[in-house]
Amino acid sequence: MALSRGLRCCQKVFSWIPVLIIASVVLWSYYAYVFQLCLFTLSNSLEKVSYLLVFHVCFGMFSWTYWKSIFTPVASPCKKFQLSYSDKERYEMEERPDAQKQILVDIAKKLPIYTRAQSGAIRFCDRCQVLKPDRCHHCSVCETCVLKMDHHCPWVNNCVGFSNYKFFLLFLSYSMLYCIYIAATVFQYFIKFWVGDLPNGPAKFHVLFLMFVALMFFVSLMFLFSYHCWLVAKNRSTLEAFSVPVFVSGPDRHGFNVGLRKNLQQVFGKDRKLWFIPVFTSQGNGHFFPLKNRSECQNPLLANGEMWEESDDASEEGSWGEDQDPSVTVEMED
Repeated sequence: MALSRGLRCCQKVFSWIPVLIIASVVLWSYYAYVFQLCLFTLSNSLEKVSYLLVFHVCFGMFSWTYWKSIFTPVASPCKKFQLSYSDKERYEMEERPDAQKQILVDIAKKLPIYTRAQSGAIRFCDRCQVLKPDRCHHCSVCETCVLKMDHHCPWVNNCVGFSNYKFFLLFLSYSMLYCIYIAATVFQYFIKFWVGDLPNGPAKFHVLFLMFVALMFFVSLMFLFSYHCWLVAKNRSTLEAFSVPVFVSGPDRHGFNVGLRKNLQQVFGKDRKLWFIPVFTSQGNGHFFPLKNRSECQNPLLANGEMWEESDDASEEGSWGEDQDPSVTVEMED
């Protein structure tokens, strides 16, 4: 037990290493750009002020989005998807597998769950003791079920999911902007140092290396950001891109695709003025998502968002799974 706790503690410590690497590179780039380039190399005061002003705007937005991506807590299924004390006791006391499955089926009838496991069974997490909402998956690193899980990102030491997917996309976009701005403004001085028009000194190394690092990160980020733009346009997560969602009617990779405009609004919200600001504006609460082949009136929780409030109102619980198929089976998943 003590060894297991020690290993878990070491794992948590080491998981911060990628974040520390990114933070170190960014802090060095700040020093190289602000001090070595702007303060020690530039001679034109107007150029110096304009460079510093725009740079700090880019740096501030990058830092803000990175912070939000790292420290926004993951969203987990609410208590309505968890087994109640009585249901859990009944489930654990029941020794017959078929009877256990029927208990879970009865609970699932009250919930708006439309996706299935690959076998066609309802998805149940035995570790968290929850029926998984649509697009929810268990993260073995975070040790919890994550709503609309996209992937676990070691560079932010956090799961990218419903609660921080917008922040992650903004982090990628502002990272690209930060890199391309540095590369564009450093380029002429990179050439001057390269051909010897500027004297050798500490600034030369920093400016030359800054150019290479900015371009290298920009290219890698461009591919990642383009991929996620494609995922948003198709309303898919990274997990769904590799494993097609299964519905009652069968697998359908376009099951959550409700059109480009609505797909964007699900992630960024309806107010376009807030799209590029790292504040939470995503639609819904991560437990239910509109389906391509199901109208809003057929989705009881989309038509009445108040049912998603955290309450113990039995009338709410009883009004949920009207469209649920009573013949489905249950499969336990990690």
